Amino acid sequence: MAQTTLNVRMDENIKKEFDIFCSRVGLNTSVAVNMFARAVLRERKIPFEITDETDPFYNQSNMRALKKSIAQANNGEVAIKTMEELEAMEE
Repeated sequence: MAQTTLNVRMDENIKKEFDIFCSRVGLNTSVAVNMFARAVLRERKIPFEITDETDPFYNQSNMRALKKSIAQANNGEVAIKTMEELEAMEE
């Protein structure tokens, strides 16, 4: 298979940290980038979730709670309350 070169511009500190991470997991930067490209082509999408981490709604704790609630709803484990009942519970 013919090889080519990919030039990527990134922050110097990110590059250093990425190199260190890759080394710790037994890879080099080139192999890691190739793995990413292959995963994109195989899955036909970016192989990880992209979110706005500045939005507190998407923090890990909230996402776990939401997924748990969705699973409970899908399993029929739902309590139905009127607004009056909810307000009474608040007091």
